Amino acid sequence: MYSVEDKRIHNLNGKDAINGSYVLYWMQQSQRAKYNHALIHAIQIGNSLDLPVLVFFGIDSGYPSANLRHYKFMIDGLAEVERQLQKIGIRMITWIIDPVEGVVRLSENAAVVVADFGYLKHQLIWRKEAASSVKCLFSAVESDVIVPVETASMKEEYSAATLRPKITALMKFYAELPPLIKPLKSSLPLNLNSVNLSDSESVIVELDIDKTIIPVEHLKSGTTAAERTLKRFIESRLDEYTEKRNHPSMSFSSELSPYLHFGQISPLFIASEILNTDSPGRDDFIEQLIVRRELSVNFVYYNKKYDSYDSIPPWAAATLKKHQSDRREYLYSRREFEESLTHDLYWNAAQNELVTTGKIHNYMRMYWGKKIIEWTESPEVAFDYMVYLNNRYALDGRDVNSYAGIAWCLGRHDRPWKERPVFGTIRYMNDNGLKRKFDMSGYIKKYSPVL
Repeated sequence: MYSVEDKRIHNLNGKDAINGSYVLYWMQQSQRAKYNHALIHAIQIGNSLDLPVLVFFGIDSGYPSANLRHYKFMIDGLAEVERQLQKIGIRMITWIIDPVEGVVRLSENAAVVVADFGYLKHQLIWRKEAASSVKCLFSAVESDVIVPVETASMKEEYSAATLRPKITALMKFYAELPPLIKPLKSSLPLNLNSVNLSDSESVIVELDIDKTIIPVEHLKSGTTAAERTLKRFIESRLDEYTEKRNHPSMSFSSELSPYLHFGQISPLFIASEILNTDSPGRDDFIEQLIVRRELSVNFVYYNKKYDSYDSIPPWAAATLKKHQSDRREYLYSRREFEESLTHDLYWNAAQNELVTTGKIHNYMRMYWGKKIIEWTESPEVAFDYMVYLNNRYALDGRDVNSYAGIAWCLGRHDRPWKERPVFGTIRYMNDNGLKRKFDMSGYIKKYSPVL
């Protein structure tokens, strides 16, 4: 019988199972019914105790930096999760509530509480608070990484080069795709109220959130949409991924980052599908999906200052401080950046792509960040602007990859380069590099803002 690996499971309160009416799974990060280690663990416990499984999701109006764009995508995905769980006899309860409060309330009748795992500060705090408040065993299961974070490394890694051999050595032990098991007892008869997820507009009306950032209407949410996106990527873009993924005017990225951010698709399932091909782009994509993504997890888990300028390495802070008083040819306010009002057509196009589509092409995201450093009065201000803009507009913002990517622009997971004004020895990028490497006309035509 399949068993969730012990290293994925964190016992957060040291308590035991007690008499209860159900096993409660608190779904928050892993918003899916398929290949979800936390859900599987809850079902296995429920079956062993002859109890049904109840799934709870708490919609928090105060989720950091989230707005209408993010909530709409999330709620539409949750509606699919609810339907899929119902098919296997699991009741899903969704409340508009502080998630910890909701978990504690429902735990009054639970024998065990299982949660999925998150790596950002508020996610860790939520689980710690809930674990200390419930009467029964509370465990959290890492469902959104290939290798559990502490198993991969017990410290913050310097770069991909130092994490890669550790991850590579462990992948074979964590590569088994979990089965799609069902509970032996149904929780559908449980009489508990829940919001109507199938009517996302009625749910959103009840939320006290920023509703000025409109949803990305063309992008479908949920596990089915994620799996279709993966299938299209494998069939039409993976073979040329290595050669063309960095070209801004070409669409050769996987487009999976929003689905990964909301936990709507398992990274282990993605890896399994990719590794099942003999595509020439396979290894480079796996490098991004596993090594680079889990380097970001390592960063935010071990660096408690990940969301501030203080997260950059000492050598980068020193060289930027040395060049703090260097003359900046251009200086822009946050509003000017937000409204794509710089002198640089390429940068404006990247910002407009972010605002209108909820993403920036991966290569242009690096250029976007480097230019913000160059055109602000200090690197501290640049860091804050990047966090604000990315978290506000990107569907995959407020993510481990977001914070690691912003810190990378300021030297994290990188090395010193040739010394230059403003940048010191952190990596530099300019528009001449874009024009030399790529045909940028298509990108400009597609994303230049209409002024």
